Amino acid sequence: MPTLLITRPEPEASRMARAMRAAWPGVSVIVAPLMRIGYCGALPALAGKEVLIFSSRHGVEGFCRLSPRRDLRAIAVGAATAKAARAHGIDARPAGGDAASLLALIARDGVQGPFLHPRGAHVAADIAGALRARGFEAVDVVVYAQEAVPLSEAARAALDGDDPVILPLMSPRSGRLFFAEAGDIRAPLFIAAMSRNVAETVLPGAATRLIVAKTPDMASLCAGLHDLVSHAKRVEGREGPQ
Repeated sequence: MPTLLITRPEPEASRMARAMRAAWPGVSVIVAPLMRIGYCGALPALAGKEVLIFSSRHGVEGFCRLSPRRDLRAIAVGAATAKAARAHGIDARPAGGDAASLLALIARDGVQGPFLHPRGAHVAADIAGALRARGFEAVDVVVYAQEAVPLSEAARAALDGDDPVILPLMSPRSGRLFFAEAGDIRAPLFIAAMSRNVAETVLPGAATRLIVAKTPDMASLCAGLHDLVSHAKRVEGREGPQ
């Protein structure tokens, strides 16, 4: 039986696991976060003119823990992050799922800022730096940290087994942490990467099959996971007892 290994932080990991178990009843699901989120930091004084840049749900949560302001304009990297902001009472416009689409939205709509990016200690792209390079006033502030967590024994056992392991990778850091923790992998490894940048963290020869989401969002990633599950089941069927 294929195993789906979810390594993203909580509570997203358990939320994703519930959805995957419902979608694929015949697939074992292991939740083994490789990062633990801890909220921290302080915000600069807010003048009320800032445009918030949210690149993750944790950035939304971190900002909202530090400030009661819900009236500022906001732009989110994608639909899920925008939804998280709206749940806190912040009207956020979604971009196309990555930093490039967010910067393109700002340029297309003529948003002037000043910009404030509440972010994690580790980020895939320097959004504030890119905005400053374009002549905008932009600052970022760390509002949460992503502490590395060892790979669980259940995950290690699956990776050392014979059955296929299906691994969604959400960020470059999660990819680097996974391969630093996993060591030698015996199981056939099927990877769905959120983006090309994420896929570049996959070690050469480590994946039996590697696909990249057509667009950097959960819907596209889940479509890729569906293809991998189907492929893994076919492979298992050919290699199983006849």
